[in-house]
Amino acid sequence: MYSTDDHQPQQERSEPCPGTLYLVGTPIGNLGDLSLRAKYILMNVSLVACEDTRRSRQLMKKIESKAPLISYQKHNFKSRQSQLLEMLENNKSIALISDAGLPGISDPGEDLVHAARSNNHEVICIPGPCAATTALVISGLPSQRFCFEGFLPKKQSIRKKRLKDISQENRTTIIYESPHKLIKLLEDLLIVCGKDRPIQISRELTKRYEDSIGETIEQAHSYFITNKPRGEFTLVLGGNENNQKESEISEIEALEKLNRLVKQGEKPNIAARNISEETGYKKNWLYSKLHKKFDK
Repeated sequence: MYSTDDHQPQQERSEPCPGTLYLVGTPIGNLGDLSLRAKYILMNVSLVACEDTRRSRQLMKKIESKAPLISYQKHNFKSRQSQLLEMLENNKSIALISDAGLPGISDPGEDLVHAARSNNHEVICIPGPCAATTALVISGLPSQRFCFEGFLPKKQSIRKKRLKDISQENRTTIIYESPHKLIKLLEDLLIVCGKDRPIQISRELTKRYEDSIGETIEQAHSYFITNKPRGEFTLVLGGNENNQKESEISEIEALEKLNRLVKQGEKPNIAARNISEETGYKKNWLYSKLHKKFDK
């Protein structure tokens, strides 16, 4: 993959490709995490779309890139999208970057990707740092199966429902939160998950003062009551151990149990509830699978 003469990625000879949208992973703290390929793309694309032009201009200055910058964030992405699509149509190359490392995760980048693909433009990801996976792998919590929640909804009714779902989730859950809302989130988690649920809260990832706080929700809450939250936080929450029965039975076995109950005359919704309680699989999931089977 690498040339022997200059030790630079061979892709530099052909990238950036015209009419292509590049999702470029950029550092979330340590500039040394910027890959050679990412640097080359940012130096040679027609345009760089970013969340904050002032912040991204600092990165561009450090790598000596003269590519023009344009803002693309949650407040203007709808109006900006047509402009970017037109550039791709005119065979220009665009790099999309995020303040949070890898674009397209919990930001409007996913909308641009969908629009670009819908208009038959190639989309290429240049891998890079991601706070979610970085926090996960250093947490010590199970990482074989996990789910990503990002920032929780602001609307209270939706937020309450989401927190309840998280409390019942048996996989490790990753949540983003800002410093001024962190204590409130921990108080909510104390209520729905209990004080002893395992958690690791990471801040300043890849930076000089990187830190992880845990090991339980109660301990983390006590810490931040006396230590004012600063920086952006990534919470890695352990799963509900009381709801982890599914490891003892496969999905196929659970569905077979469900079908047997229904064939024996049990109402589908009651059968789904009973199998859910027995196996740990979600009632709604079981019920939906049952109806798909009947629809065939």
